[in-house]
Amino acid sequence: MEDIASAAGTSKSVFYRYFRDKAGLQQAMGEVVLGQMQRRMQEAAQSAQTPREGLFAMVSAYLQMAESSPHVYAFITRLTPGEASAQDAIAASGALGNFFEQITEMIATPMREYLGKEKEAVIVYWPTAAIGLVRNAGEMWLGSPAGSGKPDQESMAAQITDWLCLGIAPALKTST
Repeated sequence: MEDIASAAGTSKSVFYRYFRDKAGLQQAMGEVVLGQMQRRMQEAAQSAQTPREGLFAMVSAYLQMAESSPHVYAFITRLTPGEASAQDAIAASGALGNFFEQITEMIATPMREYLGKEKEAVIVYWPTAAIGLVRNAGEMWLGSPAGSGKPDQESMAAQITDWLCLGIAPALKTST
């Protein structure tokens, strides 16, 4: 909290007046940031013409937001050794669960319309798996050092979208 207060040009007591501790600050920031991410992803998906375009738009929006504020993203999503998880504080507020429910529905709705009710069993599980893939691949991408081997944000979003829609089979076919 001391580092945060110093960076903000104020005293720790100001933060402690509004937030009981670091977990309280993480919870409040998590609620705000997750709300912003959800709105941005929803706006991106609404402009899409197909489910695949919607997925690309959502993945791209997610990566853009995480890349534009990597320290904020890390603060609300990553475990600090020896401390309670930021996710625990955010989860306690219900914000994380609500975020994942909303994103799951944003993914499932166009898929349901595209695939039809007879594929409901797939639609129940796939959005959750998709969120895990996007989040884990995105975090690995964020943590990769800049260089010629690291794709830019748009290329990474396209690659993740391809994995979601096509899997890795096309890449396996071209390498044999």
